[in-house]
Amino acid sequence: MAEGRILIVEDEHIVAMGIKRMLKNLGYTVTGIASSGDDAISKAESTFPDLVMMDIMLKGDMDGVEAAKEIRARFNIPVVYLTAYSDSKIIERAKKTEPFGYIVKPFDEKDLHSSIEVALHRYRTEKKSGEAIEEK
Repeated sequence: MAEGRILIVEDEHIVAMGIKRMLKNLGYTVTGIASSGDDAISKAESTFPDLVMMDIMLKGDMDGVEAAKEIRARFNIPVVYLTAYSDSKIIERAKKTEPFGYIVKPFDEKDLHSSIEVALHRYRTEKKSGEAIEEK
């Protein structure tokens, strides 16, 4: 069974509920659903998830790339982007935030599961190697 606490950032309620259902079916804990960049940052701070699933296009002043950058900088929580957009400008902006994955909508449970597992594994491995360096 999968393990991990995940924050969903998606401004379309129906899509967010679908993702939540998929994550629960896969055995993950959903710490919350945020619909804006500001909401994502405050929920990341209060629920401290293991991973954030971030839609790039959000309503409001802050898009998903900006929110992801802030979440990575402040809380060091890995981000996997979920987006219907795969144009090169958006991908270039997203890459600068060092995402742990990029899933193009529509996706299925298998795509979601493999992306999350790879992201969580990479994050845990990086965290361990960072701790090993600090101990020396």
